[in-house]
Parts: sequence; C-alpha cells; structure tokens
Amino acid sequence: MHSDTRILYIADPMCSWCWGFAPVLAHLEAAFPSVAVEIVLGGLAPDSDQPMEDATRAYIQQAWRDVHARSGAEFNFDFWEQCAPRRSTYPACRAVVIARRFGLERAMFEAIQRAYYLQARNPSEAETLANLAAALGLDRDDFLLALQAEDTQAELEVDFQKRRKLGAHSFPSLGAEQNGQLQLLHSGWCEPQEIVKYWEQKGHA
Repeated sequence: MHSDTRILYIADPMCSWCWGFAPVLAHLEAAFPSVAVEIVLGGLAPDSDQPMEDATRAYIQQAWRDVHARSGAEFNFDFWEQCAPRRSTYPACRAVVIARRFGLERAMFEAIQRAYYLQARNPSEAETLANLAAALGLDRDDFLLALQAEDTQAELEVDFQKRRKLGAHSFPSLGAEQNGQLQLLHSGWCEPQEIVKYWEQKGHA
C-alpha cells in the first residue's frame, strides 16, 4: 500500500444511506488502519427555508425504513413529529467544512448524524449546528458567522468539484486518491466484506 493513498468517502451527513454505511466504512478502516480517510461532502440539497413537501417527507421516511432493513441502522422517527423538516443539507455540510479547519471534520459529521437520526434534532437549523459545534469546543458565535460566510461555501464547492471529478453521483460513494489521481471505487451501500474487496481489486491493498 502506498503511504500517500487516501480513502475518499463521498457522503452527506443528512444522507440516510450514509448513516447506514458507517459500520461498513469502519470495517474498511480497521482492515487498512494506515490509510487516511478524507470526507468529500456531497451536498444533497441546497439552502432552503421552505417546509419539506409531504411527498418528500414520505420519500425520506421510507428511505429510513429501507436503510434500517438493509443495514440495521437505527432511526428515531420522532423527528418527523417534533421538527419542521426542510430539504436543505448544505448548512450541515458547511458545518463539517468549518469543523475541518480545527481537525474535527469526522467528529462533526458523526455528531450531525447522531443528532438527526437518533436525537430528533434538525441539522437544517443553524441553532442545532451551533449547539453541536459548541459541544465540540468551537466558539458558538464564530461558528454561526462562519456558517453563512462566502468563504465557507467556497470551500464546500471545492468538495463538490472533487465529487464531480470522481464521477460520484450518489451517496455514499468510495474513492481513492494517490499522487493527485482520483479513482471512483464504488457507489451505494454494500456489505462490509464487499468494500474491502473493492479496495483490493483496484490495487490498493
């Protein structure tokens, strides 16, 4: 294994299949502990202050059921009664970008997932994200300013460009980067043992 090879995890913290994929990614990391993982943020849905339409609510709730059936991931459906959902994942993605500046990218990504899927908290809301940032030790006021800053969105767009260059059009996807070269390995959920095979078959073992 070349030491400069990185696993690229193309994902969105508000993608339910990415929540179900967490144990699969952990299995790959355990199999190749010397390989760094970089999250490439997908950006499922842009900023919106509009309530989620009924058809979209039904679609996402069914996706949660499908992910649970396939992966065993748990979901707290109280979210749909206690929150006012919006189809907007860019704020959550920008929160991960901000945390990345402090070496807390993975911690923020996973905190958003737990808040959304287990704690019935809404990561489309800036207040939710600010509370998660504060819990990670970030300054709450600075975080809220950064969440709306143009440079934060510009950093997120860099992730989007990398995703497009990889040809990753669905989440989760898995890629590799070595010597500046990008390679898409797999898109979609799969079993843990399968993901190791995908990595090995592409010559990264």
